[in-house]
Amino acid sequence: MTTSPDEPTTAALPGRPPVVDLATWQAARDELLVREKAHTREGDAIAAARRRLPMVEFDGTVEVVGPDGPVPFLELFQGRDELVVYKHMWYDGAPHQGQCEGCTTTAWHLKDAVYLNARGVSFAFVTTGRWEEVAAFVEFMGYTQPWYSVRDLDGPVGGPMGYMTSYLRDGDRTFLTYSTTGRGTERVNGSLGLLDMTPYGRGEAWEDKPEGWPEGDVPCWSWRMDADGNATWGPTSRPVPQWTRPGATPVETLGRHGPHS
Repeated sequence: MTTSPDEPTTAALPGRPPVVDLATWQAARDELLVREKAHTREGDAIAAARRRLPMVEFDGTVEVVGPDGPVPFLELFQGRDELVVYKHMWYDGAPHQGQCEGCTTTAWHLKDAVYLNARGVSFAFVTTGRWEEVAAFVEFMGYTQPWYSVRDLDGPVGGPMGYMTSYLRDGDRTFLTYSTTGRGTERVNGSLGLLDMTPYGRGEAWEDKPEGWPEGDVPCWSWRMDADGNATWGPTSRPVPQWTRPGATPVETLGRHGPHS
């Protein structure tokens, strides 16, 4: 049951959607639903085309470095036939707060892969950092998914970071099947999807929004903040999830010092 004030008004509120009755809202919602369903069907068609991409075979015995030392890339499959890897950017010598905030959003949203595992898909992070630095960062962040260093490696295993990449295994043979970067990795970040469902969206300037809406800020403006919770990319900022980590609060530990400053 819905309730309404004794004297409802449809006067526009500054910077907010127009106020209408429920029936009018439902009609507008149903109209948008037609477009949403078409978008879903197109997404299904693209996924079908993605499944039909050719693949590239590569040497799965090439060694990456993890907590147990060098291991063959094949080990990342954990005995499963499919593997998804996120290639996390890395800045040598930078403190924890100086590592990539964009990759942090991805890593933070992928702390548990049980649903992937249930479908026969393993998941891992790789990065170009020296393992001793990577291990300290992973411990600080509290990540539970496997991490590996692919330092000095190229091709399907290494190469540019900031990518989400899929692999297939057939026995001891390994294949690259798909890779995407930039906004292609957004499907991992559930927070962005939820923000897209809100009236003000992501709060970024590039978004198409009605006149009178908040103008928005630069892309990704909310990914770093200071000790008081203010979004900032200044010297007192760190990736947002780091404020929930033990020992992350003291101001003297803040700042993007070193190579990534």
